[in-house]
Amino acid sequence: MKLKKRRKVTRMHGYGMGTHGWGARKKHAGSGHRGGCGMGGTGKMGGAKKTLVLKLYGGEYFGKQGVTSRATRRRINPAINLEMIEKNIESLKKRFFKDNILDLSDFKILGKGELKTKLTIKAKAASESAIKAIEKIGGKIILPEVKETKEVKKEEK
Repeated sequence: MKLKKRRKVTRMHGYGMGTHGWGARKKHAGSGHRGGCGMGGTGKMGGAKKTLVLKLYGGEYFGKQGVTSRATRRRINPAINLEMIEKNIESLKKRFFKDNILDLSDFKILGKGELKTKLTIKAKAASESAIKAIEKIGGKIILPEVKETKEVKKEEK
C-alpha cells in the first residue's frame, strides 16, 4: 500500500508533457489567452456573469438605483415600546437621562407593555395608549408642538 503518492505535476515531465494532459499549453494556463471579459451578457438576465459584475462593480450594478419619490419613501422614524423602556431602564438612564428627563427625542413611543417607573419622557411622537399609560403612573410626556398650517380659502366670485 502506498503511503505517499507523488503529485501528478511532479511526474509529468519530459518532452511534450508541458500540457499535463490538456492538449495545448495555453488551454489550461489560466485565463490569459481568453482576452478581456467585456460587458456583453450582463444585462437583465445576466446570471452567468453575475459574479464577475459583482466583483467589478461591488453590488451596485443589478437592481434599482436612483431617487425615490417622497410618496414612496418608507417611514424611518425609530419606535420604542413601553415594555422595552421598562426592560432597559438602567441603560437608557445612563445614555439618555438629562435634567431628570429621559430624552428620547428621536423616537416614537408606542404603548405595548407596561411602564412601572414614574418618568418624564421627551419624545418625537407618542401613541394615545402610550400617553395614557405614562400619565396613569404619574409620569409626563413632552412632545414637540405641532405648527398649525393656515388654510387659504379661495375667494368666491
